[in-house]
Amino acid sequence: MKIINVCGARPNFMKIAPLMRAFAARPPIEARLVHTGQHYDETMSQAFFDDLHLPRPDINLEVGSASHAVQTALIMQRFEPVLEREHPDAVLVVGDVNSTIACALVAIKLGIPTIHVEAGLRSFDRSMPEEINRLLTDAISELLFVTEPSGVQNLRNEGIAPCRIHLVGNVMIDTLRAHQRLAERSTILRDLGLSSGGYGVLTLHRPANVDEPRVFARICDALVEIQRDLPLVFPVHPRTRGNLERNGLLKRLHDLPGLRLTEPLGYLDFLKLMSSAAIVLTDSGGIQEETTVLGVPCLTLRENTERPITIEQGTNQLVGTDPQRILAGYQRARSATFTPRIPDLWDGHAAERIADIIVRWHAART
Repeated sequence: MKIINVCGARPNFMKIAPLMRAFAARPPIEARLVHTGQHYDETMSQAFFDDLHLPRPDINLEVGSASHAVQTALIMQRFEPVLEREHPDAVLVVGDVNSTIACALVAIKLGIPTIHVEAGLRSFDRSMPEEINRLLTDAISELLFVTEPSGVQNLRNEGIAPCRIHLVGNVMIDTLRAHQRLAERSTILRDLGLSSGGYGVLTLHRPANVDEPRVFARICDALVEIQRDLPLVFPVHPRTRGNLERNGLLKRLHDLPGLRLTEPLGYLDFLKLMSSAAIVLTDSGGIQEETTVLGVPCLTLRENTERPITIEQGTNQLVGTDPQRILAGYQRARSATFTPRIPDLWDGHAAERIADIIVRWHAART
């Protein structure tokens, strides 16, 4: 069985790495890796391949940055000849980025079954590009692998046949567990002059937060207060840095004595930074999951989340972008004592379960 596995953006790399290892351990599967080049920056791509010991991509589409429409169209245009040449039995996509929906569309139009890993997650906010990508990819996929029970219910509500839905756990957590001990060797705390538990981490990249000067200014109002109480480290996404510069907000951040801006970090350095933090403020979906497993308090700077289990069982609080809500969440997180639960099947073996189901599925078709 030949599977074309697609990755393209930084969150994809953590999800595809355990799958490639699981496929390599199962001789019936010939796994080919396609990198769309959606994240082409060295710190957003190659460093992650090195940290995660991902095999070099068999094919790199080298699409690069562009608008949603242009980027999606370029990926489709360059991916179609790959499928016509390779004749795979299935195409596997992960997550919710433009590479996900673009490659799924090409595959289904060529009559090739699509497998979606991290299916069923819903924010119910269709202003988010990722939500559209999730909905469309799930609608056309043959096998849907789900991380949490809410995803199963969402897919059933959308009329997906139960035989196509599989609750398997979280491949991103597979990667975290596999690399946690190695990340402990990172020197990032020493390099930045930090002590364990003596700082917070900030990440921001979603357009609704970093493209809107008014929204970002409100977040900054909360950061001004928090950094007076706790030093914050902000590894800045390249797109975020560009928008902050254009909107004149970068200087305001630089002027905050308790906020330290850094370049994007590799996976191991960031895992160490996050696991040793007192708190994490983020608009990232994956970080909500990782902090849940690490037991680190998390404030999600959004009005919704497609990962409700991180609130129900984990350390996550949904605080939006209002400064008062952010500060109230910060005070709760700093003063509360609670024991988070790790969701079922987030045990480091999701990729193995996925690989076994795919092998059985293919055997039943042939």
